Parts: sequence; C-alpha cells; structure tokens
Amino acid sequence: MTVNFKKYQGTGNDFIMIDNRAYGLNKNQTELIKRLCDRRFGIGADGLILLNEKPGYDFEMVYFNSDGNESTMCGNGGRCIIQFARHLELIQDTCCFMAIDGAHEGRFTESGNVSLKMNDVRFIESYNDDFVLNTGSPHYVTFVKDAASIRVVDQAREIRYSTRFEKEGINVNFVEKKNEHEIFVRTYERGVEAETLSCGTGVVAASLSFAFKNNLSFRSVNVLTLGGSLEVTFESEEEGFKNIFLIGAAEKVFQGTIEIGI
Repeated sequence: MTVNFKKYQGTGNDFIMIDNRAYGLNKNQTELIKRLCDRRFGIGADGLILLNEKPGYDFEMVYFNSDGNESTMCGNGGRCIIQFARHLELIQDTCCFMAIDGAHEGRFTESGNVSLKMNDVRFIESYNDDFVLNTGSPHYVTFVKDAASIRVVDQAREIRYSTRFEKEGINVNFVEKKNEHEIFVRTYERGVEAETLSCGTGVVAASLSFAFKNNLSFRSVNVLTLGGSLEVTFESEEEGFKNIFLIGAAEKVFQGTIEIGI
C-alpha cells in the first residue's frame, strides 16, 4: 500500500504525520511504525502521529514513540498536529482535539506560533531534591548549574532505569536557570531512549518545577532547548497549576510517499 506522509518539526522534535482517515493504520503495527521512524531504514523521526476522525472533536491524535509503541501525550507533537490539521483544512485558527490524556485546545497566535493547552497538573512530588510530575507524560526534573556539560544519556539512564522507574519508564530533564524569566532544558525521552533536541511535555514539566521550586504564583517562562525556544504560561493553584499553555513554532519540513506492507 502506498501511504502519503508529511514530516513536521517543533523545535527540532520531528514527527511523521499521517492522515489516517485514508488508511486505517492501528496501534498494533509496532514493527511497521518502528521501521518508519528509523533514520537509516525508514523515513526517520522521533515519533509518528496518526490523525484520526473523532466524533465531537476536530480530530484525534494518536502518538507513537520511535520504538513503535503508542505513548503518552507529546507536547511538540500536539503543536505539530495542529499545524498539520490546518494544512489539511480541517481547522482554521482554533481547534479542539482528543489525545490519549484527554481533550486539548489549540490556536494560532498572531505571530503564527502554535499554542497548545495542556491538562492541569494537580501534584508535584519532591523526590531526592528533584521533582516528579506528569504533564501528559511522566517526567523527572533535576536542576543543574551547567546543563551544557551534562552527559545526558549516561546520567538520565541511571534514573530512567532505576528500580522505581524502570518498568513504566520516565523522561528525564536537566534544567539550568538562566535568569528569573528563562531556563535551559535538555531532555532524555523514554521510548526514543536518547536525548532529543526538544520535548514539549518536558519543557512544561521543567517550567512548572521552576515555578514550584521558586514559589512563583504566575509566570510566563521562556525555555531554551537545543532545538530552539518555547514559551510556557500557567497559573498556580494551591496544589498545582492550571491554564497551562505550550507555545512555539511548528512547521512542515517535507512530504512524500512510502510503500508499506500490512
């Protein structure tokens, strides 16, 4: 079968996008998805996203890590699928779509960036002087003095494969405070099992942990990643955060066709 695909990236986090309304691909095709994401034997990407029909919503987002397994929410992927849906003329300036962690709203800013509303975060756990929280995907956040010098893969794997986190896996973020308004984040992603240039849910987790650690009531945080800059806005509550938005650019890189066997 010949499948049309498009490739999108959000701050260097890249995704194969497929309008699945025409193909009916499903979550059980693990080896196929893994091959498509392979950078040597396939198209190459950090993940693959299917756009499905969903009654009552503009569309449904189904996200897979590059290991071929369906995964939890992907923030940069969410921003990219909003751009993809606009290019498909499914939406205009706003949308509401369903993902694995529930409904999400999206809109385009005046500058053309994509703003994605994330789910509220009700609890942040302090753990060994670090933080553990779920921003649609589970994240471990540790603050460091110099994120550029961190051996991300080696140090993150010690946490990701520790007794507590080995079974379900966890994304690991190393966060450096640049100033009162800006942080630098490097993220190791489970499922990819490597550092990525950016991780949307990780950027959100880092920003909320930054606010929690410094007792900030309301904040717009600029976040630097290896792939570019993002903005996270939020409001604090007594036990968590609400009205969380991940904002940044998302663009189509290229498109093509590929033959697959089902």
